[in-house]
Amino acid sequence: MDFTRKLSFLVFLLCILISLQNQDVDDINVKLEFSSRTDKYCSRDSQYSIFDDHSFPPLPMFATTSVEGRKLQQQTASVGFLIYDYYQQTCPQAERIIRSSVRSLFRKQPQIAPALLRLAFHDCFVEGCDASVLLDSVEGMHSEKESPPNESLKGFDVIDIVKLELEEACPGVVSCADAVVLAARESIILSGGPFYPLKTGRRDSLSSFAEDATFELPSPQDDLSKIIESFSSKGFDERETVSLLGAHSTGVIHCKFFVNRLSNFSGTNSSDPTMDSEFLSFLRSKCNTNQASLMSPISKSLSPSQLISTSLSPSSIIHKLSSSLVEEPAIPMDFEGPGESFGTLYYRSLLQGRGILYVDQQLTAGEETKTWVQAYASDVSLFHKDFGTTMMKLSNLGVLTAPMGQIRKDCRKVS
Repeated sequence: MDFTRKLSFLVFLLCILISLQNQDVDDINVKLEFSSRTDKYCSRDSQYSIFDDHSFPPLPMFATTSVEGRKLQQQTASVGFLIYDYYQQTCPQAERIIRSSVRSLFRKQPQIAPALLRLAFHDCFVEGCDASVLLDSVEGMHSEKESPPNESLKGFDVIDIVKLELEEACPGVVSCADAVVLAARESIILSGGPFYPLKTGRRDSLSSFAEDATFELPSPQDDLSKIIESFSSKGFDERETVSLLGAHSTGVIHCKFFVNRLSNFSGTNSSDPTMDSEFLSFLRSKCNTNQASLMSPISKSLSPSQLISTSLSPSSIIHKLSSSLVEEPAIPMDFEGPGESFGTLYYRSLLQGRGILYVDQQLTAGEETKTWVQAYASDVSLFHKDFGTTMMKLSNLGVLTAPMGQIRKDCRKVS
């Protein structure tokens, strides 16, 4: 009996040693794969070579949720993992199609870049990067895009166009969720931001989470404690929060989101005392409170099937995008003129009391957050590195992988 026990114990120890050895080999293989991928991306275009080997911490591939709909999807499913070049065999041209499509549309309508970036953030921040924000409302399900924080969200038509091209090349293969995060990366590059590698293999959600979007998305009126709490709930520390908000370096901010800071801040009938007086006058001259009313969200009437049936020409599609992406009144984030590096003006403006949104200016109200604002204001390469790493982390939040979810043919409705 003693001999049997000893033998069993030795076998147990041997199994542990083999397991640890295999784990080390797997870690080495992952690092080698990651290094080779990074070298490939950096050699493709030297302007994107902003990462060092140590810039990529382990990233969460999925997150658990408390939403009943998501629980039902996960009950009998085993969670897989995202990988690089997921579509190498099934649709090798997928990323090239997305890149080409976004760039083509951007040349005609540059406003799509910040729209796509914001779309990805609003999708990933609510139950993860699962394209749930793209779903239209149907009986028994309210759409996230109709929740108050998403009323001015744009980019849906752009994703429709990208998806049409993907479906033409590889029917039923590339998910809407992957299209959203890859299009967002391309929009960041086009805005002067960094390239960052992304794993793929996301699947599309069967549900939309309107209530979660209403209460979980950060507000332009949030103070510092609320900002930290909101981003912390998604796994971001203060450094990552400051870098992620650097996405406000591009696009425009509509007056309705900050008009209260100009004349009736917190019900005081006066302006926000933290705002630079000269900048306050500038914003007042640009924003007429009578005009800063709620604007209608982007048109949701043009579905992929309608794009086909009506045989719209590319120029007609661009015209539709133009009309849906332009709203007034608004202040461009590069209000000092084009040419500023992505991130530089944003952080320098905060140090001067010239943050347009209250939520942005609040980053200077805390000791640690202000430290990172100062760091990014003086070192744009550091910001680009941190922003790229944080966008990778955001893009991997709460993803669905096979056999969970589905691949939608029409991003606006469950297949």
